[in-house]
Amino acid sequence: MIRALVCIFLFSALPIFGQDMRNIELLDQWEDDTLVVFTHGMRYNECWGFTHNGNEYAVAGSTEGTHFFLISDTDKLIPVGFVKGNYAHGSVIHRDFKTYQHYIYSVCDEGLSSLQIIDISNLPNSVSLVKEDSVNFARVHNIFIDTSNAILYACTVAGSSNGTLLPAVSMRVYSLSDPLNPSLLWTGPNDIPEVHDAYVRNNIAYLNCGFDGLRVYDFTNPTSPLFLQNLGFYQEQGYNHQGWLSPDGTKYVFADETNGKKVKFCEVEDNLVTIRGYFGTNYEENSVPHNIVVSNRFAYVAYYNEGLRIYDMNELPPKEVAHFDTHPEEEGPYTMNGAWGVYPELPSGRVLVSDRKNGLFLFRFRDDILGATNGNELVVFSNPNAQGNPIQFRIDNPSVDEFNYRIVDMTGKVIEEKTVVKQSYASSTVSLSVGVYHLQVNYQDYLDDTIELHQKIMIY
Repeated sequence: MIRALVCIFLFSALPIFGQDMRNIELLDQWEDDTLVVFTHGMRYNECWGFTHNGNEYAVAGSTEGTHFFLISDTDKLIPVGFVKGNYAHGSVIHRDFKTYQHYIYSVCDEGLSSLQIIDISNLPNSVSLVKEDSVNFARVHNIFIDTSNAILYACTVAGSSNGTLLPAVSMRVYSLSDPLNPSLLWTGPNDIPEVHDAYVRNNIAYLNCGFDGLRVYDFTNPTSPLFLQNLGFYQEQGYNHQGWLSPDGTKYVFADETNGKKVKFCEVEDNLVTIRGYFGTNYEENSVPHNIVVSNRFAYVAYYNEGLRIYDMNELPPKEVAHFDTHPEEEGPYTMNGAWGVYPELPSGRVLVSDRKNGLFLFRFRDDILGATNGNELVVFSNPNAQGNPIQFRIDNPSVDEFNYRIVDMTGKVIEEKTVVKQSYASSTVSLSVGVYHLQVNYQDYLDDTIELHQKIMIY
């Protein structure tokens, strides 16, 4: 029997990342050990992504500033620009980025910093800093831009006067009708000390308010928002850190940045949030989730020491279907040194993840394969299939990450035979002629018993 090892996501240059992964392909990684370093070797923080003139780009924050990368057609992170932070120092542990028109808005939450507005219209040749405001935005924890309404939400923001930092307020809301000169519309809520982060769509704002929980406001009138909901007490409560709304508006997922607290899966109806399930990875060992982005089907979680974790929200509670540990170092108790940011919304489907110690990662996650289902444990699609198309299939069992398969024609001839590791799916590399074939799959279960699965394949 001919056996071939399928392991398309191992890089010989990155042997440290060859162990703890499943259903994810590592495409590239960037790090720069010349950057000034914080304690425990931390140099990096948030990541973001955007498109410009048909190209995809990545943004990464560091102790020194904002880094820009072209994501090439060959899946490489190519540096194309850098803007030094108004405050560039080893103590910088937090920057945040959002896109509006042909600008990147960048903020920092350490030192005497600023809002930097960076023009990206000349990419891939260069980027340029076109506006800097350290008076109104001397420190900002996070920002969110409701692009359809041209409104910027600055979360836990402090201004400055004559070089002196002023006390922070929970949130300020600005109009971007003039993109280079944000104009203040509203400050609040005034009854809580902070809004840590926000997600806003169609003027509905979901505010993550730290130890004060989750709030929902309607900013249709941005100078006088309407309070809709206060989720001040809930199970698995800790420090309400960040959340994300699904594109179809029916799901909201948020995390409490507290040791051992699970991630919350919520249903959204009439803009109000109801928690329906709790999920996570290694929460029994005090793991900590950080930033989240969700599609209609999957929740992508930057999970600090657990790395990138992806969950299928068609299950309740959502189940993990893929992971890659960007932080494989063993450091004893959870230190929050791993995955910080995640961005899975590039048109190509490629996924960005930033790790506090190990830099910026570029992944491929096959959401089309992992999202397919037909009610069987062995899912083949498309079936029947046209001649010349690859045969793709997966095992719908979260415990399987290694299996054997063979494709046999009606005469009993073996057309293809392989062993797959570190994933629960495969794509046939053989072009099948018109006819009927038999797919045979086997794997070892947790009792070390051999489980066999079979499926007929029709090629037309």
